[in-house]
Amino acid sequence: MSSKLFKHTHPYEPFLLPEATKLIVGTLPPPRFTTGELKPQDVDFCYGSCNGQLWPILDKIFDLGLKYETTNKAVEQRKRFLIENKIGVCDIVESAEREKIDASDLGMQNVVLRDLVGYLQKYPNIRTLLFTGGNSKNGPEYFFRKQLKEYDLKLKVISNEVPRIHHLELPLDSSSMSVRAQSRTVKTVSLTAPSGAANRAVGSLQVYKDLKNKNPDFNTLDFRVMQYREFF
Repeated sequence: MSSKLFKHTHPYEPFLLPEATKLIVGTLPPPRFTTGELKPQDVDFCYGSCNGQLWPILDKIFDLGLKYETTNKAVEQRKRFLIENKIGVCDIVESAEREKIDASDLGMQNVVLRDLVGYLQKYPNIRTLLFTGGNSKNGPEYFFRKQLKEYDLKLKVISNEVPRIHHLELPLDSSSMSVRAQSRTVKTVSLTAPSGAANRAVGSLQVYKDLKNKNPDFNTLDFRVMQYREFF
């Protein structure tokens, strides 16, 4: 095997709005988005992989009629939805290196993180972080917890059921104030990852098995639609 590592950089700047009340947080899109070798059904935007399920889930919840193609129209549809619903996107990984060129979170090495805490302080209307994955190694919640330690902050468990919910007491940026600023509560929700790789984990959940027994047509996408609807 070649010792040369693939530099997997995030191709998109954070999609941030001053009005945003929610922020979608993942890790990195597949490597082909870094190299620009997109498939015809990929959308050149956050979560645009034709193998990903985030936009199909939101499409079902909101009846968006989205296009799944590499066109400006497809990108604009998604941006419009985010703006109208005051939702931002800020994946936590800026770059990573890989021996094997794939999209697995576990394969990331020498990871450089974006300063998500800094963004939260800069955009005070954000009250909810929607992690597209949990606290497994190299997942978005895992990296966020790592970052919080540098700020001497930690998450408080609110619900340990899937999707797990935590609260963060985030001090307001007090750099220009003589007294310690108050804090605001930011809720974090660790959604079941919208990737095909997470389907096995979904299938092993007892709640999914129970729903599947009641309705044999019920599938892993239906499960995510049901889960995501509550938080979007």
